[in-house]
Amino acid sequence: MRKDNLADNRGVKSSQQSHWSRTQEAGTLVGMRFLYLIYRIFGRGVFSLLMFPVSFYFVLFRPEQRRASLQFLSAHYHKNLGFWRIRPNVFHVLLHFRSFADVILEKLLGWIINIEERDFYLSDPIAVERLLSDTRGQLIIGSHFGNLEFCRSFIQRQKGKTINILAFEKHAGNFVRMMQKNHPDSRVNVFQVDELDISSILTLKEKINAGEWVFIAGDRIPLSGLKSTVSVEFYGRQAPFPIGPYMFAKALACPVSYMFAYRSPARENKIVFDVVTVSERLTVSNRSAIDDLRLFAQLYAAKLEEHSAQAPYQWFNFYDFWSDPAETFDVASARCN
Repeated sequence: MRKDNLADNRGVKSSQQSHWSRTQEAGTLVGMRFLYLIYRIFGRGVFSLLMFPVSFYFVLFRPEQRRASLQFLSAHYHKNLGFWRIRPNVFHVLLHFRSFADVILEKLLGWIINIEERDFYLSDPIAVERLLSDTRGQLIIGSHFGNLEFCRSFIQRQKGKTINILAFEKHAGNFVRMMQKNHPDSRVNVFQVDELDISSILTLKEKINAGEWVFIAGDRIPLSGLKSTVSVEFYGRQAPFPIGPYMFAKALACPVSYMFAYRSPARENKIVFDVVTVSERLTVSNRSAIDDLRLFAQLYAAKLEEHSAQAPYQWFNFYDFWSDPAETFDVASARCN
């Protein structure tokens, strides 16, 4: 018995040590401003060239992120053989990191340049139009794939919506400060995930009632660990996906949608914009909580896989995504009295 407990404790410790939130933020505020200045002075071509040595640095000195990149690209390779000429290697990891740098720039540009409807390719025009014309508050579950900033900027600037983002300060802080400096009149509110409490939920509920939109990511293990996840299939393997977005959706009692956005060379380099309506008012049964939550998470994972299969270099979860669960999902924690 004691030996089993020690093994469990080692598993939990390992899980905590490898948690994505412990990863050092890639890039300082000064560095981001410098890269943006390079873009402003020399243009996109010079910027893209400079990103190769920067990406090479990450390949050499960020082994954890390098392994995570190769892990995902290999998973993509096994399910999408037609996409690849050879098995992914370190060179493809370099391209993956360079793509990450390009998307960081585009996230900033999304709030600076004018984004118009012609810049998008709509996967389901009817669903997108229905969502954008809805005057009610919305909970949007996004991801760390592609670039949702183009959509958020378009929705806020062209459609007059107020955007609220649930973010993790350690990773999002620099980008938020940079964005707000370049676009100070943006109606974007950022709530830190590690500070979200009952008071914050009530505040967000008021915002939903006022017709505002709330964005939350659905593809990272929460700070509370694997006990707040369910295991679903993703690229042929079981992976932990958080239950938090769906419990949060239940608390807000508002329409819920999945949203994906990414640039696609196959679509004239436009931004693919896809919306999947999940529920007008999401419910989780006390009797079948784990099944309900797994159903929502599996639907999300399937859509995430569908889109990331088209653009694997735009997947930006640089940690061991398929880590073996060291904690178990607590059904009781998902039940709301």
